[in-house]
Amino acid sequence: MIGYEVYGYFNRKRAAVELSEEDFKKDMRKVQVIDVREKAEFDAGHILGARNIPYSAFKTRMVEIRKDIPVYLYDQKKAMSGRAAVRLKKAGYTEIYRLKNGYQGWTGKVKKK
Repeated sequence: MIGYEVYGYFNRKRAAVELSEEDFKKDMRKVQVIDVREKAEFDAGHILGARNIPYSAFKTRMVEIRKDIPVYLYDQKKAMSGRAAVRLKKAGYTEIYRLKNGYQGWTGKVKKK
């Protein structure tokens, strides 16, 4: 069991590059920003310009994400975005990035419904 957890950790680490909030903000207008939290969490507040594709629906909805444009992922902390990154990597996506401290550490602009 421990071996599986270690394998999963390194697999998620290899799937995406972690970006600080500053680096994440720098190119946000040129990339696809995807929030993998559930819709209720997304509606409560999300990074301005982000699109919601919940991890629970990621397997079927990841076809909505273009392969030719970098993908920036985030969730509340960073567990689900790591799993989403692994799925994208297996599907052939190459430019995958994750927000280092997730939405909980975000200090930039947000939108709430």
